[in-house]
Amino acid sequence: MFFKSIDKRIKIVLVVIIFLFVVIILKVAYVQLINYGKLNELAQDLWSRELPIASDRGRILDRNGIVLADNITTTSLVLIPNQITDKEKASSLLSEILGVTKEEMDKHVYKETSIERVHPEGRQLSYEVADKIDSLNLEGVYLVKESKRYYPYGTSLSHVLGYVGIDNQGLSGLELEYDDYLTGENGAIKYFSDAKGNNLNVSEIYEAPQSGIDIQLTIDYNIQKAVERELDNVVDMFNPDMALALVMDPNNGEILAMSSRPTYNSNDYSNYSMEVLSRNLPIWASYEPGSTFKIITTSAAIEEGVIDLEKDTFYDAGSVTVGGARIGCWKAGGHGHQTFLQVLENSCNLGVNIRTHINKYCFFML
Repeated sequence: MFFKSIDKRIKIVLVVIIFLFVVIILKVAYVQLINYGKLNELAQDLWSRELPIASDRGRILDRNGIVLADNITTTSLVLIPNQITDKEKASSLLSEILGVTKEEMDKHVYKETSIERVHPEGRQLSYEVADKIDSLNLEGVYLVKESKRYYPYGTSLSHVLGYVGIDNQGLSGLELEYDDYLTGENGAIKYFSDAKGNNLNVSEIYEAPQSGIDIQLTIDYNIQKAVERELDNVVDMFNPDMALALVMDPNNGEILAMSSRPTYNSNDYSNYSMEVLSRNLPIWASYEPGSTFKIITTSAAIEEGVIDLEKDTFYDAGSVTVGGARIGCWKAGGHGHQTFLQVLENSCNLGVNIRTHINKYCFFML
């Protein structure tokens, strides 16, 4: 009886052990076969670090394909503090090359972070400065590609094109209006390191950046160049407070050229006041057309055949009431009896008050 009891207990223990082994095997199978992708992704996020590679911004072209806003390649300084073996030396040498104090550079070199972008003094470095840093061969000091906006024609079309910030984000003009299209997707060089920043023996992964979308304008740069030249001549001759010009194709409303003075250089916008930067005068400033609009209403009346300039007459009594509002002539007492040609010659404010029996339109020369 005693041995039978022991035998029964052994069987129970054996069943429990087998059950546990089955559970473990199923769990391992689940991890390796079903949940592998998610766990591997989490592990890679834990180990991986990225050196950013900036994408090119989409170009802005004129109607003939001339590039009005382009990109040039520059480099920026990125540090991996845990990989810098001699922080004191690195801080001293980098501060000397970048022209900043050692205390300022210490904030970057000694910072407890996996990756430190040296900003702003380490952004968009010249080739000369980048070569000096590269020649140091310092561990944990990297130079990465960065794209910088470049406007090849300087002040030309500056208010229309606008400008971008140091991170290539649109801040004004078309650069701001179409920022979502012009902005590309940044790439990166992924490398793997442990919690202390030591490199793991795993191959780096290169993710290529994707450039933004190019946009093409109705602007014709040859016409734009002529407009810019004439505005400069006006400023040189008369020194006005402001000057502006806009060229439109009357057949379809396309804008062929647009410019104003004062202007600015989009490559160096930070040296100008917001008063200059924010005022695209052809679309910002408002002007009363005044007597120049009398040509428009007269032309419309002639085109519709509702008046004859030489045969039809109009009596200017000095004022007329339209829609409950009194409109007066610029000449006290009015011009009296006159033909419509004389209405235009005298710049009569009352002008035309003719209703046709066909289209019921009323033309006023104001």
